[in-house]
Amino acid sequence: MPELISGAAFGALFREFESSAWRWEAQGTYNQPDEVEPWQRWRDGVPVLDDLEWLRSWLDDIRAATEVGKVFQRVRMLTEPLTEYLRWQMEVTPANVDAGEEIRLLTQAAASRLALPEHDFWIFDRVRVAVLHYGPGGLIGAEIVTEPATVARYEQWRKIAWAEAVSYEDFVKT
Repeated sequence: MPELISGAAFGALFREFESSAWRWEAQGTYNQPDEVEPWQRWRDGVPVLDDLEWLRSWLDDIRAATEVGKVFQRVRMLTEPLTEYLRWQMEVTPANVDAGEEIRLLTQAAASRLALPEHDFWIFDRVRVAVLHYGPGGLIGAEIVTEPATVARYEQWRKIAWAEAVSYEDFVKT
């Protein structure tokens, strides 16, 4: 297993980047401990956008970063059919978009056709990649990659995914 960072060291990546943070999100379900209760409330019929306190810190960080010109973007791969988790996330997404994050969506079939990876990652400033590693209890940590040829491969995946994905706003119109 490669060396992984987590906790404060992982969180620092989101405070220290200079211009852009980009995410490829390829899992149908994430078992993040901080999402268990809000996801259950959604299952119980509580409207998602009425109950975002669990996400407030993240939304505030996105808003603060984008207000000073930094870019947060992500492409979320959608399973076919959508998992229950992804149905919930689709209802959470407007809050991320309102905070300033650009979110695009790509079907699992398209991701497969485009040979995009099955693992999640963040690219920071197009020079550092955080390859995310998950276990049954959620995120274990991130492997940091800075080797130029490997970063270039991730950058190519970013370009392909971004070009092929549909904006959240356009997706929900259809």
